[in-house]
Amino acid sequence: MNSTPRLRSAYPTTPQTSQKSPYQNGAPSSGHNAASNPQALSNSSSDDNGASLLPWIDAPTQRFYALAFYFGLNAWRFYDYYTLVANDVDSFWCFMKWVAMDGVFLFGLPGLRIPWLEWPFSTILAIFLSHALVNGLLMFRISLPLGSWMVGLFKLVYDSELAVSERRVKPASILHNSSLILGKQIINILPEGSAMLNPQQDSFCLGSLKSTINLPIRLNQTNPILIEILRFDLDTNQNETIVIPAKQAKRLKKQADRVHPKNDLASPRYLSYPIRKTGMYRLRKVVDESKLEVQRRMSDTLVVPCPKASIRPAKQDKCKGELSDLFLDVEGTPPLKIKYSRAGNREDRGFSFQSIQPENLDSPLVRQRTSGALITRDNIDLTWARSHLISVPLNESLSTSGTWMYSIDEVHDACGNVANYSRHDLDADHGSQRASHLQQIFNVHERPRAALKGCTPQHPLRVAKGQTVNLPVEYGSTGRGEIPGASHTLSYVFTPLEDMKSDGEHAPDALLESATVKNIHQSPGIRQPGLYTLKSIATQRCSGEVLEPTSCLLLNPPEPDLNIDTENIYDKCAGNSVGLLVDLDLIGTPPFTVIYNEQRVGDKQLFMRRVSVERLRGQLELTPSKAGRYIYHFLEVNDAVYKAHSVRHKDLILEQDVKPPASAHFLDLNSRMTACIEEPVSVNVKLQGEGPWALDYELVHGGRRSKYSIKEIESDTCTIMTDKLIDGGEYSLALTSVTDRSGCKIFLGEDAKIDVRRQRPKASFGQIEGKRMISSLELQKVKIPLRLTGEPPWTVQFRNTKDEAATPVEKIMQKNNDLLEVSDEGMYEIIDVHDASCPGSVDHSADAFAVEWIPRPSIKVAESALVERLGEKYIKKAVCEGDEDAVDISLSGTPPYTVKYEQRLKPEQGSVSLSNREFTAALGVASIRMETARAGQYEYKFSEVGDYLYDHDPRKYWPVVIQQRVHSTPSAKFVNSGKTYSYCMEEEGGDEVIPIVLTGDPPFSLEIGIKQQSTAKPLIMTFPHIESNKYDLRVNHGKLALGNHVVTVRKVSDARGCQRRTEFDASHVQVKVSSVPTISPLESQTDYCIGDHISYTLSGTQPFSVFYSFAGAERKAAVTTTEFRRIAEKPGTFTITAVSDGASGGCKAHTQITKIIHPMPSVRISKGRETVVDIQEGDEAEIVFDFSGTPPFEFTYTRSTNAQKGKKSQVLETRHDVSYGYTKSVRASQEGTYEVVAIKDSYCAFSKQRAGGKPGQKLLQF
Repeated sequence: MNSTPRLRSAYPTTPQTSQKSPYQNGAPSSGHNAASNPQALSNSSSDDNGASLLPWIDAPTQRFYALAFYFGLNAWRFYDYYTLVANDVDSFWCFMKWVAMDGVFLFGLPGLRIPWLEWPFSTILAIFLSHALVNGLLMFRISLPLGSWMVGLFKLVYDSELAVSERRVKPASILHNSSLILGKQIINILPEGSAMLNPQQDSFCLGSLKSTINLPIRLNQTNPILIEILRFDLDTNQNETIVIPAKQAKRLKKQADRVHPKNDLASPRYLSYPIRKTGMYRLRKVVDESKLEVQRRMSDTLVVPCPKASIRPAKQDKCKGELSDLFLDVEGTPPLKIKYSRAGNREDRGFSFQSIQPENLDSPLVRQRTSGALITRDNIDLTWARSHLISVPLNESLSTSGTWMYSIDEVHDACGNVANYSRHDLDADHGSQRASHLQQIFNVHERPRAALKGCTPQHPLRVAKGQTVNLPVEYGSTGRGEIPGASHTLSYVFTPLEDMKSDGEHAPDALLESATVKNIHQSPGIRQPGLYTLKSIATQRCSGEVLEPTSCLLLNPPEPDLNIDTENIYDKCAGNSVGLLVDLDLIGTPPFTVIYNEQRVGDKQLFMRRVSVERLRGQLELTPSKAGRYIYHFLEVNDAVYKAHSVRHKDLILEQDVKPPASAHFLDLNSRMTACIEEPVSVNVKLQGEGPWALDYELVHGGRRSKYSIKEIESDTCTIMTDKLIDGGEYSLALTSVTDRSGCKIFLGEDAKIDVRRQRPKASFGQIEGKRMISSLELQKVKIPLRLTGEPPWTVQFRNTKDEAATPVEKIMQKNNDLLEVSDEGMYEIIDVHDASCPGSVDHSADAFAVEWIPRPSIKVAESALVERLGEKYIKKAVCEGDEDAVDISLSGTPPYTVKYEQRLKPEQGSVSLSNREFTAALGVASIRMETARAGQYEYKFSEVGDYLYDHDPRKYWPVVIQQRVHSTPSAKFVNSGKTYSYCMEEEGGDEVIPIVLTGDPPFSLEIGIKQQSTAKPLIMTFPHIESNKYDLRVNHGKLALGNHVVTVRKVSDARGCQRRTEFDASHVQVKVSSVPTISPLESQTDYCIGDHISYTLSGTQPFSVFYSFAGAERKAAVTTTEFRRIAEKPGTFTITAVSDGASGGCKAHTQITKIIHPMPSVRISKGRETVVDIQEGDEAEIVFDFSGTPPFEFTYTRSTNAQKGKKSQVLETRHDVSYGYTKSVRASQEGTYEVVAIKDSYCAFSKQRAGGKPGQKLLQF
């Protein structure tokens, strides 16, 4: 038995522990046992690795312990569930605890290696997830409708009802009677075969890159056994027949079938026949399996040599303005089309040439064809299809310099074949390079230009004798600027000065010379005087153009020379010599610069003096300011041509004794001075002569002259300090005379103009929108307008009066109407102002400007009788559960407002809940709806508020909190809800006592409704001042009529003012007042169909006995409920004859209620069978419908696609028809499956396509 093979899915055998092996580690006791059990050998390694961790306990005991531990865990789990329900413990942590414990147990169980419990990981995971689902249902107290599920499952398996024949039947077998509609007719239209060569009119070509092509042949609904293709040679016009035998045709057909599903037999097949020769191909014959020739569609196909093109090589370097002079060689079947690109200076443009063809070409490819034939039987001429080589010239002007590249992109032939070089001929390493025969690159160079600059025959170039200068050539080009780095070759003619013609032109024997310079910064050197004229200029690659002026005259002027003549200058008062007047006679080219030395005898310092003379004669006054003997030595003379020309050899030396007269002049004084009003002015004066000095001066203003004098001046410099200049305008300070030691009074004429400003600088604040105040966003920089008068720049000192401890701030302003930028709120005040030169004043009427921050948004709750403030919170008046309530909040700021708040609920039972909400308000008042759906303590915390200008800032906002208590509504229900209290109408008795239990705060007010089934309006009774939570309701029988009464609690209210209406979901009891039982139908109809339910309602005391007759037999049914219901199983007449109940003493209530059950209509197509009819296109087939039932019959039938394997049939059309007899014939010519989906007669109807996709039946209503 141990060696019996076991399935892989079976449990392994229980390890035996009764007999131990004498070997360690489970080794076999003998070789015989190992050899006799090959399965043990193969699984030895796994058995060793899977040995149990508890080897001293046998396997059944291990499984028992594991199962006991599992049941212990479940007992603990259900104990936690009971504690959770009783004490309202936190559900989440209980759920997490049991998920963790289940995970440890289930995932740790395989580690114990207990036989039969070593499940794979997927099984463990599935068991763990199911346990987690059960934990969630238990710990979160999620109730499942298990009872409803069990009832539904029972009905699904054991669904049966009592029929009118008092036997149990299944309603599904009656309602879903598929035998009512039987049969279907399938119509197939036989296909017609055809064949066509190259149906898509694709183009084909053969070339060096494509030696073989596949010619497509389309076959439709045919299996060929012979295919013949006719080929016409393009060069000889001869034809040959290509035969594809049956074996090859079958192989090609099999290859074409591979791309289609096996059940797809209708789609056309495309055979691919390989060819290796050019020519015109035509499908000549196709024979199918029936050995009949298949219809062919004429379609000639050309296979031509592939088009190609190349560019003839040309010279690479070109000059601007030259022609490209290119030839494109195009080869292919004309007319051809070539596309090429021309790229110049990164600008790429595409061009194309159309209709490239030889002369007198007559090709059918360019004409409109009425058929697929390219040639006729009488005219077999294919010269138009042969390949031609055509040269296309390109002579385009290269108008811009740079790199030009011509490249061939595509070549199209007349058949539509395309050779795309831009896609296939790109080099892998250089994406922009192509084969050399497909592109031509030109380097287009600018042409040079030259002209002379700064030298003409009218304005010659003057150069010192023997000195070489560069010919003043200005280089340029036909582009922008010069040609850098290029060498230039210049040619020019030269005529010496003495050989020039009298009209200034060159002599006949003028010399032609040339020179080459390496770059544009060089030019030919010239030395000899004469006329030079540029003739030409060229670079290494291009000749250039010479522009005017082209001639330059070179002259050698005479060298400069100097002669001097002197005359003493005497003081008229003292008669002393005060200086020398030197006449300078010059030779050369003006202007001149005379350089001489001046030295005072006794002084070591030697002064180098320069004097400029603009003409050939000039004068120099040598009047030193200090007395003494002076020596003057003239050294050099410079003119416009010669520099540093020495005249030392002429010993031009002058000496003189000087006693200068008294004089005075202003020091460091401009022509005009500017002074501030009401401020003094100081001026420094330099004195000359021998001290001490006496200085007289006067101040002139507004026609008034004020004279002043300064005596005994010992220093040669003194300072004149005026009084405060209180009037604005122009002042004149004049030095009138000076007297030195000699006593000679020298009159002076030097004066200084002083412009005194007429007003002081002034500062004030400007206005913004008519006021000196601005409102801005908090911490946003604000620019305050300043009004400044005076001269810029101004130094303005201001302060913020809001901060008394802050120091004044200075700002430099540059404009009269400047802006002062501040970033703090407050009142800004100007303290002082100073412009570029003068102190100013402040306009105290406009020295202050207010900066205010726009207030941030805030929330405020208005206090009222319903809202009161308690500390930092607002307490809203308590409301009842379910009542509508709201609170109005006031919002300040700039609308619209965005408010976020937290709604916190602490219910009377359960955990605290928190929800975040948000709303937007367009006005300053918003109404917040208070939540009253559940009873408890509500807290609304408005945590964030923002408006149009400000976002929420938690640092500057204190949340507003509103609290409200929502009282639970009272409830009232019957102790025995649903109980029926019954009695007969003839009974004499007292009131019935119905106990009610109430919840809430007493006293209660209770409203009871008593409704009889036969009346629409209930009887309302009110019971006020109920002081207890229990109440015995007494209803007087005198207020009850005969029949069933439903007593419900309509409304209950308590002492807190809360009330609850329970009109629609109320606790209720029934009070039945009956005398004798009655029976009445629930439906007013008389006619029923098979499968319909016939229902009656019974009044009286249960149980009931119902007496009826059906199909000629009297029957009795025991009914334990107030409804008598039977399903119509078969046709017939159903009549209720009597009814009795248990409380009526067994008496019967005789009645006569008759219902007629009609049979269901049925229809059959093709006698209820499935038939297949094959017709040709245009033929018709007959469809016969047979009916049963009560005419007339209305039926609906569909035409759908014929079902194929693996595909669902689809409805193509739906038709409706009427038959007044029991047979109907319809003719059809369209392919498809025809079947009936619905049938209806005079009383009943049946359909296969009911709502939800289920068939069903119904009774027709008239």
